Parts: sequence; C-alpha cells; structure tokens
Amino acid sequence: MNIFLFLFIVKIQLSFSLDPYAQQQLDRVSKLPGQNFNVSFEHYAGYVTVNEESGRALFYWLLEADEDPSSKPLVLWLNGGPGCSAIGYGLAEEIGPFHVQKDGKTLYLNPYSWNKVANILFVDTPVGVGFSYSNTTNDLLNNGDKSTAADNLEFFVQWFKRFPNYKGRDFYITGESYAGHYIPQLSQAIVRHNLKKKDEEVINLKGFMVGNALIDDFYDQLGRFQYLWSVGMISDQTFEQLNILCDSGSFLHTSEQCDEVLDISLEEMGDIDIYSIFTPPCTAKFNRFNQLLKRKKKIGLIKRSYDPCTLQHSVIYFNLPEVQNALHVHSKNSSSKWDTCSDMVNKNWKDSATSVLNIYRELIPLGLRIWILSGDADAVVPVTSTRYSIDALELQTISPWHAWHDDGQVGGWTQEYQGLNFVVVRGAGHEVPLHKPKQALTLIKSFLSGTSMPKLEKVSDS
Repeated sequence: MNIFLFLFIVKIQLSFSLDPYAQQQLDRVSKLPGQNFNVSFEHYAGYVTVNEESGRALFYWLLEADEDPSSKPLVLWLNGGPGCSAIGYGLAEEIGPFHVQKDGKTLYLNPYSWNKVANILFVDTPVGVGFSYSNTTNDLLNNGDKSTAADNLEFFVQWFKRFPNYKGRDFYITGESYAGHYIPQLSQAIVRHNLKKKDEEVINLKGFMVGNALIDDFYDQLGRFQYLWSVGMISDQTFEQLNILCDSGSFLHTSEQCDEVLDISLEEMGDIDIYSIFTPPCTAKFNRFNQLLKRKKKIGLIKRSYDPCTLQHSVIYFNLPEVQNALHVHSKNSSSKWDTCSDMVNKNWKDSATSVLNIYRELIPLGLRIWILSGDADAVVPVTSTRYSIDALELQTISPWHAWHDDGQVGGWTQEYQGLNFVVVRGAGHEVPLHKPKQALTLIKSFLSGTSMPKLEKVSDS
C-alpha cells in the first residue's frame, strides 16, 4: 500500500476516534424499511462495547424527541425477563414511535410515543438479549443481576462519550417487569459512581419509574397468589397449597413442589393471557378472527383494535436483513435469529436478588424522583404484590389514596408517600403502555414534570 494512502487512512480513523459526533453520524438511522411516512426527529442505533477483553457489546436505539430535543430530558427504557428485548417490547409495541403492522414488514406511527415528551433510549441488556452480543460464549451463560448492573453502568460511561451533547441532561430510568431489579440496581450504581467522579463525569440521574416490577420475592409471590384467588382464577385448595409450598426461595428458581402446584394453577386459569387477564390471548383462533377484521378495515368498518399478537409481528420485522442493515446490526456477532426473549439468558441466570427493597431504602433519602406503577389486570406481578412491597418500606403518606383522571374518566388510583409515588392504571396489564397507551403518556408527562396525577376538574354550576 502507498505510504501516503496508508497515512491518510490512519488519519481518518484517528479523527473518527477523537470525534464522537463522527461516530454519532455512523449510528444515524436514515429511514427504516416499511416506513411509509416521514418523521421530524433523528434516531441512532448501534453498539457500545462494555468489555473490550471479552468483546461484550450492548445494542442501543436512541429516538430523539420529535420537537426541540435539546430542551428535553433523556429517558432510558429497559425490559426484563431476564432475557427480554427492550427493542421488541418497549420500543416496538409500547412507548416507541415505530410499531409493526400485522404483516411484519411495514410500520405505523404510534400517536402516544414517549418521544413526544423526551428523548428515549432503548438498550438490550444483558449480552445475549436482542442484538446485544459477546465474542466470548461463556458470557452468555453467566449473566446475573450484578454483572448486568456493572455492564449497564459501563454502557452509560461510554455512551455519554459518544453523545456528549447529552452530558448533564436530566436523566431518568424507566421500564417494567424484571427491570424492577435492573432499574434500582443501575440507579444505585450510578449514585455510587457519581460519588467517585469529577463533575464532568457525573451522570445527572434525577429519578426512576418501574412498572409491574419484581421487587421482593416473598411479597411478589404472596401478592400474586392472593390476586389469582381474589379474581376467581384459582381454587381455594390451590391457593392454600401455593401459600404453603411457594413461601420461600427465589422467584426465578422455585422448588419442585412449588412448580407442581404452579402448573395446577395454570390449568385452573385456562387459556388466558396472564399478563393481561381481560384481553384475548394470541391464539390460532384469534389470528383467524383477525383476518376478518383486516377485511373489514379495507372497507373502513372498524378502527385499529387491540392486537395480542404484536410480538409475532416484531419477530418477523427484526429478522429482515434490510431492517438489521438499517439499524447497523453486527450480524456476524449477534445471534443469527432475533427473538423477543432469550431462553439461554433466562435459564442460565446466575444471581437474582431476593429483594431490592434495601436499595429503595438507600436511594429514597437522596431525593430522587421514584415512581412505581401497576396495571391492575396483570396476574404475573399484580397490584397486590406491589402494594405489599411498598407497605414494607413504611413510608409516610403525603397524599392519601384517590382516583386520578384522564379525559374525565378514572384512569386509575394513586397514593403519594414521602419519597415515592404509587400509581395504578385501570384496565392495564403487565405492559401498561401497550394496553393503555394514552394513559401511559399522561403518566410519563406527570412523572417528568414532578406533578401529581391529574384529578377530575370540577365544572362550575354557573
């Protein structure tokens, strides 16, 4: 190679390594396959290496606010599992602007996307989830709470170097389910990181919000069994056996006796969606019925309805080579097949805290904005579980239990404590923004502004 050409290439590579905005532009997503509409915001997707030695890298997708992004906070969204993708759940069927049509090939714009009020960052964590990967196979067999928190912190240390325009920006962490572990654990790691670093390296964490979250194994299971029984889904006998045989141990790793009675409870519940007990499950029969709905839509007879099969559409879409190319996916490193959740990650989870209440007790006095929300139609981590966990914190009540409203209707109920707000969303399942997208947008607006959930406005008689 010509020496001058070699030096020129080295110079270009060096300039890219020194200029974070150059890497930003490499991560910029121009237009997605199946996107038959224009958007007003920029978005970026790519990888951040969290361990050079083993080659661990987390996949991210940043969608900036659709108006004046420089004035709006940065909000991280995480999904749980453990082993489930924030892209597949949070972005593509909950709070992201791009949702996947039933054909799995085209997109539609979500009118209740959270990027109307914030810059939204989705991260697939830990490695082995979604498009995130490690060049060391053993890493995929040794994920756990501790390593995930450490890698998530390292992700942000490196991500802010690539996006220095977000340094110092108000930063909030949100998510659901097993992210009830990830979110307080990452928040704790950031707080401790900030104590050791100089001002320019501090991450400006302002608070976090978790939905239908695993918090404490004992209370999670106690509340779940009570919920199943109280709504008439299981028998008295099974309820009694669940409380006897599943009263200890990890929520992830139950005893053989407990598993047997859990199987009985599933039989008694029947073929329902336990993540949303009042909506139809995704079944072959539902899909056939859906074909009729599609034909009616063509002649304008019905509006868009709830679709329980959204994850199936995402699996088709994110496995399209042209989609992966548009998102800068490292196909050689990532799994050959994208899926919403990784069984490998879930089955090989090494450490799971039996409770994160101790982290709440550490963080609440620091003045972070902490909200816990609960869809009341979830039978996996139900509202009863969350109430038991909050009660265990023994916090002083600031504003007693009352209804909150959206468009003149009861959206749910809420109680404000010293250092924590609890919000119930009426009729929502495990994924609150999927089942109640409009109410979820109202909720994130209140959370980010630090205001109470809206009450019913009284109309004057005059």
